[in-house]
Amino acid sequence: MKKKIGACIPSLSQYPLLVVVSGPSGVGKDATLAKMKETGIPLYYAITATTRPMRPGEKNDIDYHFLSEEQFQQLVKAKQFLEWAKVYGNYYGVLKKEINEALDKGKDVIVKVDVQGATTIKRIAPDAVFIFLMPPSMQELIHRLERRHGKLDDDLNSRLSKAQEEIEALPLFDYVVVTHKDKLDVTATEIGSIITSEKCRVQPRMIILS
Repeated sequence: MKKKIGACIPSLSQYPLLVVVSGPSGVGKDATLAKMKETGIPLYYAITATTRPMRPGEKNDIDYHFLSEEQFQQLVKAKQFLEWAKVYGNYYGVLKKEINEALDKGKDVIVKVDVQGATTIKRIAPDAVFIFLMPPSMQELIHRLERRHGKLDDDLNSRLSKAQEEIEALPLFDYVVVTHKDKLDVTATEIGSIITSEKCRVQPRMIILS
């Protein structure tokens, strides 16, 4: 049975939310959103566009919109992105039209971006809900990155250095959720609780995107 979000006074919970989930590389953003989908939390999960290569098990237009660099740049020129950035040699972006269509239908939208992207969205939509995923420790983050990218090298050192910078951006966010190993269900539940609380605000957040 799907969990119900926003079981509050109808006049207060009718405004759809834009939930922005961010955090350093390796913290578990993709895994967290996948677990939230499994639990049936009724959100519209915005799909990020990227030029990075598809990883084993990923599917186009489900995990990401996988684009060539030329296709991505065409969308940039057409101003189709709410935010976009080049991260570790690949481009990532959130399509504005996709989010607007979901919000217009009254759906709560959740989007996954890096901290740079969250900073951009904060300027455009300050009433969005910003959630920072935090590793239990830097040592745990190192272990996760090593499992994904191999032992320490220049790329991994770059990711760790950036992670430390991104954690310093924590005051930008409304909430912080620690992602513990093998406890994604707890992380998903905590984010669901945040969304429920936000839907019960006396003064609801109102999202307006140009």
